[in-house]
Amino acid sequence: MLGPENQSSFTALAKRELSQKANLSIFDPTLTNAGQLVFEDFLRTEYSEENLLFWLACEDYRKTTSQTEITTAKRIYTEFVQVDAPRQINIDCVTRESIRENLSQPWPNCFDRAQRLIYGLMENDCYPRFLKSEMYQALLEQAEQQ
Repeated sequence: MLGPENQSSFTALAKRELSQKANLSIFDPTLTNAGQLVFEDFLRTEYSEENLLFWLACEDYRKTTSQTEITTAKRIYTEFVQVDAPRQINIDCVTRESIRENLSQPWPNCFDRAQRLIYGLMENDCYPRFLKSEMYQALLEQAEQQ
């Protein structure tokens, strides 16, 4: 649930998004922190927050140095990619196996295919439902009234 500080931040985000209605239907994981928190809360109610968390972990991974690359790649694999991972994402076995094979010498883009698949799932499935959710609609209404 959003605390007062996140709700006011989200209200500002909602106002900005209302002024950009053309962009409202497009999933944008680069939303402000408040927007990400609200979307993550929504995904949690649908038992699919691992999608956003994986996407964000991949974005952070691209910024890692070569010294931490292997450790970070293995953590992402263990947490999200491997079969029976605690937050296993829904990807095909070919993509999963390709990532596993690249773990010994990971490179900054080794999760790109899986990340694109997850992005597509969120863009076409979760995010449109989020935009229609009572939580999002109530906050948009609140933003319009202010």
